[in-house]
Amino acid sequence: MTPLLQQDIQYLPGVGPSRKKMLNEELGILTYGDLLLYYPYKHVDRSRLYSIGELNGDMPFVQVKGHILSFETFKMSARKERVVAHFTDGSGRVMDLTWFNGGKYAKQNYAIGKEYIVFGRPNVYNGRINVTHPDIDAADKLELSAMGMQPYYNTTEKMKKVGMNSRSVERLVKTLLDALKESLPETLPDFITQKLHLMSRDEALRKIHYPQNAKELERARTRLKFEELFYVQLNILRYASDQRRKFRGYIFSKVGDNFNNFYRDNLPFPLTEAQKRVIREIRKDMGSGRQMNRLLQGDVGSGKTLVALMSMLIALDNGYQACIMAPTEILAEQHLQTIMAFLHDMDIRVALLTGIVKGKKRQEILDGLLDGTVQILVGTHAVIEDTVQFARLGMVVVDEQHRFGVAQRAKLWSKSVNPPHVLVMTATPIPRTLAMTLYGDLDVSVIDELPPGRKPVVTQHVYDRSLPSLYDSIRNQIRQGRQVYIVFPLIEESEKIDLKNLEDGFEVLRQVFPEFRLSKVHGKMKPSDKEEEMRKFVSGETQILVATTVIEVGVNVPNASVMVILDAQRFGLSQLHQLRGRVGRGADQSYCILVTNVKLAEDTRKRIDIMCETNDGFRIAEADLKLRGPGDLEGTQQSGMAFDLKIADIARDGQLVQMARDEAQQIIDDDPTCEKERYAILWRRLKEIRKTNINWGAIS
Repeated sequence: MTPLLQQDIQYLPGVGPSRKKMLNEELGILTYGDLLLYYPYKHVDRSRLYSIGELNGDMPFVQVKGHILSFETFKMSARKERVVAHFTDGSGRVMDLTWFNGGKYAKQNYAIGKEYIVFGRPNVYNGRINVTHPDIDAADKLELSAMGMQPYYNTTEKMKKVGMNSRSVERLVKTLLDALKESLPETLPDFITQKLHLMSRDEALRKIHYPQNAKELERARTRLKFEELFYVQLNILRYASDQRRKFRGYIFSKVGDNFNNFYRDNLPFPLTEAQKRVIREIRKDMGSGRQMNRLLQGDVGSGKTLVALMSMLIALDNGYQACIMAPTEILAEQHLQTIMAFLHDMDIRVALLTGIVKGKKRQEILDGLLDGTVQILVGTHAVIEDTVQFARLGMVVVDEQHRFGVAQRAKLWSKSVNPPHVLVMTATPIPRTLAMTLYGDLDVSVIDELPPGRKPVVTQHVYDRSLPSLYDSIRNQIRQGRQVYIVFPLIEESEKIDLKNLEDGFEVLRQVFPEFRLSKVHGKMKPSDKEEEMRKFVSGETQILVATTVIEVGVNVPNASVMVILDAQRFGLSQLHQLRGRVGRGADQSYCILVTNVKLAEDTRKRIDIMCETNDGFRIAEADLKLRGPGDLEGTQQSGMAFDLKIADIARDGQLVQMARDEAQQIIDDDPTCEKERYAILWRRLKEIRKTNINWGAIS
């Protein structure tokens, strides 16, 4: 970074101490460099002047050159007034400029008869062209109309109250760019910029603020987006390369009796081709001599747990222990039950370790881990406690990985001489471009088909006025021996949002279904109470589970065939898909009913339509990424989106993500130890970036 860009922002002409404080607090701008990297959110073409006769109410922003004929003031209330300036371009036609706020300022600062350039969005009012709250500049200061495209910057309400709007920020940026006489240093080597036909960094940073036309703007955006994504990928791949070089993995060279006997005698159903492919990928990793770090993606019900178990059996066949860590006690217990059922009649000791396992029983498990007699451990966060030590831990499965931080996973590694092989599982389908960024240091396996015999869940959209007939359908399902989930979006009444409230709703449902037993579960309950209510539903003591989204991950009740989601418009696509995954786990036809009001926004209707059209989790995840952006997706903050992309958009820049990754991979392959002079500019820049407040550790 040039010395000028490191300068305190208060010394930029037009800032000073009070504006510095505002820029610091509201936008995080501390230096000249921060301001330069505060990109506009849009640009408006100001390259041509219009005559009043050309204007109509359907046009976007326009600019007109002329002068004010007169002002009129209209009282709106005791303290409010509307100010109108009658403006002409000299053609004999007149348009109105209107202020509902700031009219007093307009009358004091804009002179009748002086030539101005007026800029704004035209509309028609009382048969005349009108521009509300226009931008006005003296015509003899033509810098704005000559610049081509005007940048617009996001500002906060607090800033606007003290007169710091987009135009204010723009003027500061222009002052800064005028002060930057020297070219800004390059941060990408020539062989990349020339190969990909990228602008220089200096040109891109100037043109991103003041492009002459749309083509120039697009080239500047492409350069800056690529650089941003490239350094994210370079950092991830450098980390992964370091891990592979530093940590040799256990070599699991044989597939023995445990695996083969299970495959021959205990396999509950034939493996799908996708499951076979993933097991081959895992076996190859385990025999490679390097530590496996693999992400296993698969939709709900695709058979990930079976694949994980067979992978753990390979560890056992090579004389090592295995461990599976789940985010909740309920999910850990369900993994235990599933694994025990799979391993019936096999001489393998499996133990459960959670926070509620105490005293003598806990000590027996700890002793068994230490002497190697406990071969598979199923647990929660309790597994990473210092008191839990293994004889020979060779394989770790982490379920729903986004619930665990990087540091927590690393603790498991320390429980073994060499780091164990790691298989990370998630039932949240992740779009490819997002997976490359969130889990870029992991190899990715995908189970993209369901086991035979699984019936797709039928998803229907109903309006809340149809609740009585929906309740009749629920009764019919329960009378056939099925169970039902009813999900609410909130726990407590919100004054701002008119949503059905779980507490009140539970009482209403008890009156609607007096003949059935109901459980209630939400995030604010004591863990023990929550566990008890869940167990009642799992065991069939209660027929209806009324809940918030705490049941989104991990609850397995094959007998539950109906998922009703109230106020479904309040949920994201991935969340709706996860909730739907709680049903369809048995042989019966299952249903997911999305209940909304009649008035829906266009984006919301799209979400609901996609849910009704497809059960493909990856298609849904792609759509969710496009509709909501990566920052809103479930788990992305914990998973590694702790960095802030200033200009790139993973949802819309998939091609650039792939391009950036390909370039970064070639460099890591050629210079794994980061020593070659040819790449010095990259390693220096990466070091510089890592000194910022970006949480790069969370990415890797």
